[in-house]
Amino acid sequence: MTDGQEQARRLGRVIRQARLARRRSQAQVAADLGYHQSKVSRLENGRGTEDARVLREVATVLDIPLHEFGLAAAPAPHAPDRETEDMHRRTFLAASVSSLAVPPTPSTAAHQSLVHALLPGPPPVLTADEVGVQELCARVAAVRRLFCTCDYAELRLALPPLIADLRWAATGSSHVPAVTGLLATAYQTAASLLLKLSDVGHAWMAVGRAMAEAERCGDPVILASSIRVHAHVLARERHTAQAVTLVRHTADQLTGAYDRQPAGYLAALGLMLLRGVTAASTAGDREAAQDFLSEAKDVARYVALDRPDAWANFSPTNVELHVVSAAVALGDSGTALETARPLMRRPIPVPERRAALWVETARACSQQGRLADGYRALRIAESCAAQDIRRPAVRELVADMTARDRRGALPELHHFSRQLGVPA
Repeated sequence: MTDGQEQARRLGRVIRQARLARRRSQAQVAADLGYHQSKVSRLENGRGTEDARVLREVATVLDIPLHEFGLAAAPAPHAPDRETEDMHRRTFLAASVSSLAVPPTPSTAAHQSLVHALLPGPPPVLTADEVGVQELCARVAAVRRLFCTCDYAELRLALPPLIADLRWAATGSSHVPAVTGLLATAYQTAASLLLKLSDVGHAWMAVGRAMAEAERCGDPVILASSIRVHAHVLARERHTAQAVTLVRHTADQLTGAYDRQPAGYLAALGLMLLRGVTAASTAGDREAAQDFLSEAKDVARYVALDRPDAWANFSPTNVELHVVSAAVALGDSGTALETARPLMRRPIPVPERRAALWVETARACSQQGRLADGYRALRIAESCAAQDIRRPAVRELVADMTARDRRGALPELHHFSRQLGVPA
């Protein structure tokens, strides 16, 4: 990492620590600055910190000394008084919370093995017998199920050998299009897992691999699925306009004649449209989000694949779940909760989707300041998918909720945050 990048990250940490120390949300700070919440998020992630004017505005709103940003000389050292020591203790605690919101890239052996499987180079030479296409199909289906059931630990172990076998098979099999399609799906799954773990850098690598294999395969279903994951990474990095354009361009080529399309085709198209909903709502583009939702609802009239063992989980329920998440992203917490209530009583077979409903409910409650209700929603999400609730994005939500409980009125929330490894 260059010195400039490290400095940008340091400034981002200063901003986040100051915000948490003052028990303020990103949305509240953004409102005072006159920016969208995503602007504050980018600053805290070290993007845009080179703008001195913006840094001065942030310093004013969060009462950050200018020398912390390098915009003034540091004051001469002096003996600390009790008030200063108290401030340092509060800052230290806030820093402990914030450090978990942008975690380091996982360094476990399993994670490194997954990253190694994505690196370019000749396919591995296998010492075992050739793996049959049917067996490879079954193994790809198994990793998809692991993702849908949120068994991320097992998924990290299963993906590297599967990718290795698929790469080898793609060089010598007589079923090259089928194998390359399976390989693209494996790379898509790897990218989705890496995004769950907030390892966006390696997710980009997995997406590039998925797109290359999808184009090589030539199957529009596989291509649409790879584009969906590509749009996910773009939106995650706040390139929302590019994500919306990518989804719209692809959808224009695939939409129509739904009554004559196979279920897999419709599911891939529907999921891609829902990714457009996420990107548009993240950007605050209500019109585009609504357009994508309307198209997704049309597709859902003809297909309902709502099982953990389905190749692509798309159904009317999944569309409604994205209505909830879009409303949360747009700040319409009342609409989100109203839409979520009937879904809470509906059976949702896919654990990852069930957990998502309750996490988004927790976000909506948090937006309304209903921290107790938000905490209860998170515990329900944990009962649906324990590993999913421990991903960095949810831990950041818990950190924000805990920091906002100024009087410690919810000791159970603080206990829960410690269980997740988020110091309260």
